[in-house]
Amino acid sequence: MIYRALKLVTALAIAIPAIAPAAVDVTDNYDPDNALEISQGAVGTKIGNYKFVDRLNRNVSLHDYAGKPLVVSMIFTSCHHVCPMTTKHLDQTTQAAREVLGEDSFEIVTIGFDTAHDTPNAMNAFAREQGVDANGWRFLSGTPETIDALSADLGFIYFPTPRGFDHINQVTIIDRESVVYNQVYGVTFELPWLVEPLKQLVFNRPESAGHMVASLIDRVRLFCTVFNPASGRYEIDNSIFIQTAIGFIIVLSVSVYLWRGFRPARKS
Repeated sequence: MIYRALKLVTALAIAIPAIAPAAVDVTDNYDPDNALEISQGAVGTKIGNYKFVDRLNRNVSLHDYAGKPLVVSMIFTSCHHVCPMTTKHLDQTTQAAREVLGEDSFEIVTIGFDTAHDTPNAMNAFAREQGVDANGWRFLSGTPETIDALSADLGFIYFPTPRGFDHINQVTIIDRESVVYNQVYGVTFELPWLVEPLKQLVFNRPESAGHMVASLIDRVRLFCTVFNPASGRYEIDNSIFIQTAIGFIIVLSVSVYLWRGFRPARKS
């Protein structure tokens, strides 16, 4: 698909290190090409049922989200530029996605990977500073062992530096079965890069399988939910359905006309 091709073409340019503002160099440890290769290699990996604590000190397990698509963003709270920008952009794009896919169609988690500092209180303060207070979006803290294991599952690469961290800027989309489905790269990114894979997951509901009406509705929503470059938003394009209906009516009308014209010839 076009959005996936564009994503892969620009990934090397936008999978840049996110560090404290004063840092200007990329450490020798961080290789963008290698980071992208590892990230793409994680697609298809089933993530473990890792345990976290959210910003209100509630216990959370990642498999609690099984059954819905899940969007995962990795940040560190002492970042003063890139991570806040990434989170605010994710807030904007997920709001736009929910407008067309449904408010409860997917969940979001932001996970702090700097375990020494990304405590529940720090994650709570970070969320408040970015103005994020959406339903279905949790900010999580974990142990070093948990973060290492989850990072390996997600293909998320990061290295500590004297002034922060170098890391690949990625948002991971996980399917209903807790399997990595897609990676989205960049501090900011085009809306279709996030919505298209989510749309495929949301409108391919397992409960619709074997039910003709429910399956048809999902198919119509999948093909009629389209991105409008003029408005920069997703919209329901009923014209596709209308054109299909008109085409069906024309074919039916022609068939009836030919059948009526053929009947007298057989009787004579």
